[in-house]
Amino acid sequence: MFGPLTESLRTSRLLLEPLAVHHAEEMAEALADPRLHRYIGGRPLTAAELRVRYARLVAGPAPFHQESWLNWVVRRRRDRRAVGYVQATVRPGPRGREAAVAWVIGMPYQGFGFATEAARAMVGWLAAHGVTEITASIHPDNVASATVARRLGLHPTPETSTGETVWRSGTTGPT
Repeated sequence: MFGPLTESLRTSRLLLEPLAVHHAEEMAEALADPRLHRYIGGRPLTAAELRVRYARLVAGPAPFHQESWLNWVVRRRRDRRAVGYVQATVRPGPRGREAAVAWVIGMPYQGFGFATEAARAMVGWLAAHGVTEITASIHPDNVASATVARRLGLHPTPETSTGETVWRSGTTGPT
């Protein structure tokens, strides 16, 4: 599908940089607030734990899998500070390539539109590279992420995945 991700994306305020193991230190700091995990689960990971996770993500799935893991660190352009990440898992679908996407912005950086701006850049890049359907799984109480999904043109569906509502492009459903 996609080889190793090497392309950075730019928006008016952000730089999306392909994830690398060396990002672990600064991302541990950006994602350290336990409140961030209220809807996404888990707990803040240490830099050492993130290094292990990032090494696995950068390596990608086993070669026989028909999916690609795409991960970008989100930085503010004005000071190059890491504020979060966006990710997409791309796989073949019944109507072409589809991507399950997610966005996570650290607590100090929420409320400035960074999630929408970064996710919009990622979704635009995916569309330019042949992805025809986008999904996102969002906790039913996560109003902020639901707002981002709506701004991306996604709609909630009756589908659920591990207790989260599946949002999908081009689908109408309950709001």
